Amino acid sequence: MIRRPLRTLTVLIGAATAVTGFAAPASAAPSVLTEAASPATVAAAQQELGTSLGAAFAGSWLDTTTGELIVGTTDAGRSSRIRAAGAIPKVLRHSAFELKQIQSTLDNRTEGLPGSVAGWYVDVPSNDVVVSVVGGDPAGLAWATSAGVPVRVEHVKSAPRPLWSVIGGQGLYFSGGACSVGFNAYDDDDHYVITAGHCTELGGTVRGAGGTIGKVARSSFPGNDYGTVKVTHSDVSTPPRVDRYEDGSDVRIEGADVVGVGGRVCRSGITTHWHCGRVEALDQTVNYGNGNIVRGLTQTDACAEPGDSGGSFVSRPSSGSDTKLVQAQGMTSGGSGDCDEGGTTFFQPVKEVLDRYDLTLEKD
Repeated sequence: MIRRPLRTLTVLIGAATAVTGFAAPASAAPSVLTEAASPATVAAAQQELGTSLGAAFAGSWLDTTTGELIVGTTDAGRSSRIRAAGAIPKVLRHSAFELKQIQSTLDNRTEGLPGSVAGWYVDVPSNDVVVSVVGGDPAGLAWATSAGVPVRVEHVKSAPRPLWSVIGGQGLYFSGGACSVGFNAYDDDDHYVITAGHCTELGGTVRGAGGTIGKVARSSFPGNDYGTVKVTHSDVSTPPRVDRYEDGSDVRIEGADVVGVGGRVCRSGITTHWHCGRVEALDQTVNYGNGNIVRGLTQTDACAEPGDSGGSFVSRPSSGSDTKLVQAQGMTSGGSGDCDEGGTTFFQPVKEVLDRYDLTLEKD
């Protein structure tokens, strides 16, 4: 490129102005929609172009670098229409309909599908259909290439698996009985589920609502009433949540600030679900009989029943709040009465087990 001196360029501009006088401004090019626009605005443009382009529509997406809306078409003559709608046109080989037909062909060939085929999808920006094969397995590759349709094979490291969450107040199942999840925590290397010690003393493999979690790691009962289950299955996640069952959406753990005497607390468990009450005493010694004496418990008037043991005690969430953030208090230990006539329930403060085993509470 030849660069002209700035003063020469200025003279030329001046000369052009002298000849043409006041030129009418050119029509402004429509601005390009980006991800900075509202999702509704972008979605409306995508839908309108998908309809107006008809069979020539080849999909739309946001550029991952610029955030600009890109719209594919198989007809270069439709580019001006795409620009007018605020998108950047890209001419592609296959229409969206053609790609969907290829995907449908694969969808209808699932009988005898090798386990090494992790799945398939339409890659809109690349304008092709991708088949994911674990580790380049020959059987998976053969299945992908024998469909009689054009596909691109990608190699993935592992097959997908269903994921499920361990949530406070939901079921925790031991070989000798059922309890409830208290809270989730972690250290430098591992994740743990915290529950009552009289539950973890049963030992062995522990299951949750979605399958196996792991095995009992540590247990302390009597004297204390806490224990941990080490999470060993990779399909298990441990979010900072507690189930409120029919009372509303899950609450989320924000911290572990202690609620004092007279303060409001709520508890969750698999038997009686979500119930609330007030703290009546701190640092109480409780005699459960047969020499099972536990110290340092908190007394409440929130009811509980067998099976609720180990479940979450939290601060009462504020009413009307969209985001239900609460403070973790402890795990249900035991009590008297029931949820028909009311009763007294004790919980093991969670801070003690966190300090004892050097764990960090999962928090929002």
